[in-house]
Amino acid sequence: MTRGSTLPAHRFPHPSGRISIPALPLLADFNAAPAPEAHRLLLTCLRSLRWAHRVAAHRPYPTPDALLAASDEAAYDLTSTDLAEALAAETLPTLPTGTYEAAHTALSAAHAAYESKFGHAFVICLDGVPPEETLDRILGGIRSRLTNDPEDERVVASEELRRLAKERLAQLLRGAGL
Repeated sequence: MTRGSTLPAHRFPHPSGRISIPALPLLADFNAAPAPEAHRLLLTCLRSLRWAHRVAAHRPYPTPDALLAASDEAAYDLTSTDLAEALAAETLPTLPTGTYEAAHTALSAAHAAYESKFGHAFVICLDGVPPEETLDRILGGIRSRLTNDPEDERVVASEELRRLAKERLAQLLRGAGL
């Protein structure tokens, strides 16, 4: 399968580190925020308009756990179109500082093979993975998932996106001290 003109090139994160995610205000502020502001914030967690609208539409949330549960529920309902939209905005996780150039080359080659087969970026939630295990976990994940058929991989990628969205939202909540 060759890359179509509508498929974006795979993107690697900026070498300076993690993507900057804005701090989430107090849950009460999130609950009271205008819809466009809530959508903008949610889209930093998962680039699915439907997911962001669903999560924002069910405000107010009584607790952070209720917000995280709503995130999960909305992510479980992603359609193929929603999934493609979210996957198009994803990048590979950042490798730890000091990772050898050969590792970057191996990761780039593995990711290119994955994108060629499935037509979208490889996604994996690395919540709780120590930095020194990041590269092995990513490469192992790509290699094992390259054996999936496209439908099975769509299910796995959808689950990884759900976990990523929840982790990113939890990071916002932790950043606000909630």
